[in-house]
Amino acid sequence: MSQTVSMPLWVFVLIILFAGVTFASHFLFPSVRWFFRRRAEKVIARVNERLQRPIEPFKLARRYDMIQRLLYDPEVTQAIVEYARKEKVPENVAFEQASRYAREIVPSFSATAYFSIGIRLAKWLSKSLYRIKLGTFDRKRLAEIDPDAAVVFVINHRSNMDYVLVTYLAANAGALSYAVGEWARVWPLSPIIRAMGAYFIRRKSRGALYRKVLARYVQMATRGGVSQAVFPEGGLSLDGKLATPRMGLLNYIIEDFDPDAREVIFVPVALNYDRVLEDTFLIAADKSGKRRFRPPLFNVLRRVTRHFWMRITRRFGGFGTASVSFGEPLELSKFIASEEGDLTRTIAAELMARIADVIPVLGVPLVARIILQEGPISRPLLKEQVTELVRFLTDRELPTPHHSPALIVEDAVNCMFVRKLVRETDEGIVVTDMGRDILVYYARSIAHHFEAIPVKLNDESSSDQ
Repeated sequence: MSQTVSMPLWVFVLIILFAGVTFASHFLFPSVRWFFRRRAEKVIARVNERLQRPIEPFKLARRYDMIQRLLYDPEVTQAIVEYARKEKVPENVAFEQASRYAREIVPSFSATAYFSIGIRLAKWLSKSLYRIKLGTFDRKRLAEIDPDAAVVFVINHRSNMDYVLVTYLAANAGALSYAVGEWARVWPLSPIIRAMGAYFIRRKSRGALYRKVLARYVQMATRGGVSQAVFPEGGLSLDGKLATPRMGLLNYIIEDFDPDAREVIFVPVALNYDRVLEDTFLIAADKSGKRRFRPPLFNVLRRVTRHFWMRITRRFGGFGTASVSFGEPLELSKFIASEEGDLTRTIAAELMARIADVIPVLGVPLVARIILQEGPISRPLLKEQVTELVRFLTDRELPTPHHSPALIVEDAVNCMFVRKLVRETDEGIVVTDMGRDILVYYARSIAHHFEAIPVKLNDESSSDQ
């Protein structure tokens, strides 16, 4: 036993390496995992004490376990068999394709990332860019929502800031799970978004296997009571108006609905801004007719650099107001009991109508509408017109701006001057050539509130409202 054994150096190195791996896998790694799991459990317990809707066990499941559960779901298994038969490939190849889809879709939620980092970052970013105003909000009605129900926030899509703003304002309600498009599937954005509980979807995928994997994940999350946030328009509004809803995600939820298992409640959410960060890119995309657009990197960097310079020199005064309103919740079991026909289409139309009813009326869209209608207009007359429109909205119990007409005009006109959208002449305030398309874009966001008022826009803008 005490004899000396000689061996090549490389064999000794391998022995040490294997011993180190064995020690780590049997002793070190389990201890590290236990340490972080304990910390995560403490964070979740502390967070759940202050949330209106505690984090659901489904959301806390390990990502690997959720992927396996999804892949071995009977409906997904059947879809794999059908895919293999249709594409004439072995079933193990079809299974691997479904596995890739599942890994792409399923998030890896981290309560620490969401509540310790995400919420704080969302709050800082929202308040540093905008004055945040809460519009229509029936606190009592929302508080009465069944705590065991699966809540789905249905939101109009104005800007990529929508994710940030809703996350911040819904921080006390619970952890939201977003459906995120392909734009976010880039490193390092992708792992961050997954950690926030978002799941990725391919907007234009037509494959039956992919749709089944996505459908079953959404249905499992809904059955598990996960609070979700969806944008039924399927993308950002290019022209400022509400777009026709897409049925995909809503249909997945509705077709699997079982009132005896868990109630589903849709909560309409409407957002509006005095300044949409991507407005010029969206308008350009609308004119080109191409939905998918990639802002030139140089232009993005130039704008970001200019923004930081204005912050450093303390010349940045914010982008005006961002407002969020909550509409009347739709309880799925009660709505289905009173409706017939194509339920998904009917529900989608009803939700979009409820969103439209509570879209906030802000200063820039309101003043933009008046300037486009009246042409050169003096400030006193502009204040009179704002007063008249606010009275019109109030009489019909529609959303109204929070400030006085004088302050609304002052703030809105200043925002437009900074961007060179309008100029002041002896005749009054007039729209510049570069400002016309942008003002039309903002005016459209609230045009439906004034359908009872005849529209009389000047020149080429008359066809845009």
